[in-house]
Amino acid sequence: GSNEVLKGINLTAHKGDVVSIIGSSGSGKSTFLRCINLLETPTSGDVYVHGELIRMKDDKSGERVPADAKQVARIRSRLAMVFQSFNLWSHMTVLQNIIEVPVHVLKVPRQEAIEKAEALLHRVGLYERRDYYPGHLSGGQQQRLCIARTIAVNPEVILMDEPCSALDPIATAKIEELIAELSENYTIAIVTHSMQQAARVSQRTAYFHLGRLIEVNDTERVFTNPQHKLTEAYITGRFG
Repeated sequence: GSNEVLKGINLTAHKGDVVSIIGSSGSGKSTFLRCINLLETPTSGDVYVHGELIRMKDDKSGERVPADAKQVARIRSRLAMVFQSFNLWSHMTVLQNIIEVPVHVLKVPRQEAIEKAEALLHRVGLYERRDYYPGHLSGGQQQRLCIARTIAVNPEVILMDEPCSALDPIATAKIEELIAELSENYTIAIVTHSMQQAARVSQRTAYFHLGRLIEVNDTERVFTNPQHKLTEAYITGRFG
């Protein structure tokens, strides 16, 4: 169809991998992430998460949607998403932002949630700012808070959509350090427009072009010895 964005994509990530997804704007990178997180549903084909098939149905308007809300909720609890824009709750403090979902959705006892949140804040370097509101944090601090909030729900996979695009180089370096540290415990997929970032943070890189996964391989190999001429053209800057 004319609105087809993704075609025939098969991409496997292993536990503890950081996988970078690169490609020019409109190549389908973010849509692909949103399909993994079931924020968008592919018009055809199947989505498997941890080997489990997401069952689909047609809704009243003829759109294909997941059939089982409980299944979606369970899957989403294992996947956490960090967006380019910091979707923090501005009326809540840093600490409250982290404990909100664990306490009210996951029913974690409040004291336990606070202790875990404080440990996470130490980890992302924001413990001293736990009583601040997001509006009083820098962009880099807000993004680190988003990541801490993401980890607080105990995901297995963290999906990051251009997490550093609004940040300066120093803030970006801090996020990249955090990604390296987190990869010991989580599988991370990161959509990035920065090839330098992909080269720095990931073990594997996938290159998307016009909705197709053109190539996926060890990051070093993709950048030094791409197997496809489209990948080579992109990384050498001949188009983008």
